[in-house]
Amino acid sequence: MAEDYKVHDGKKLEEKPTETKPVETKTNEIPKKDEVKKKTENKSVSAKPGKTEAVVNGMNLSMGLKHAMSICNFIRGKDIDSSIKMLEEVEKYKRAIPMRGEIPHRHGMMSGRYPIKATGIMIKLLKSLKSNAIQNELEIEKFKIFAMANVAPRPYKKFGAGRFKRTHVTIKLIPRVNIKEKK
Repeated sequence: MAEDYKVHDGKKLEEKPTETKPVETKTNEIPKKDEVKKKTENKSVSAKPGKTEAVVNGMNLSMGLKHAMSICNFIRGKDIDSSIKMLEEVEKYKRAIPMRGEIPHRHGMMSGRYPIKATGIMIKLLKSLKSNAIQNELEIEKFKIFAMANVAPRPYKKFGAGRFKRTHVTIKLIPRVNIKEKK
């Protein structure tokens, strides 16, 4: 009995007999580094395919719907670089955006205007679209622009005297389809 007790600082501590238990392996163990490398190598072989389109959504842009729709019609079906160049010409008053309605005629075309503020906003969106396409590793030459403008909620001005102009704009790159490939 004296063997079961140990003295520590004047107190008696009871020593419990040690039992040997078999070691159990758990299924939730952390895998070794070699096993992790093998799993990641297999996943990299079956990596996700790249994105097939680039999209830019401009929400609550401060431009009129009529200007946005006419600019979208103007750049629809063209490539990014040429549409940016044409819109920069509009900012310099060298080219007019064709518009409908009772709008005066411009040189070399029917009715049109020079919406400078809306053109600047659209140029920013097109440059963003171009960088998205480059990031998604798309060949820009094989795509054309699809642009669409929609009505956005219009907040009231100071003292409720009027309302601001707001527009949603969506610009996508869609693949060009050759007529020969369809047949």
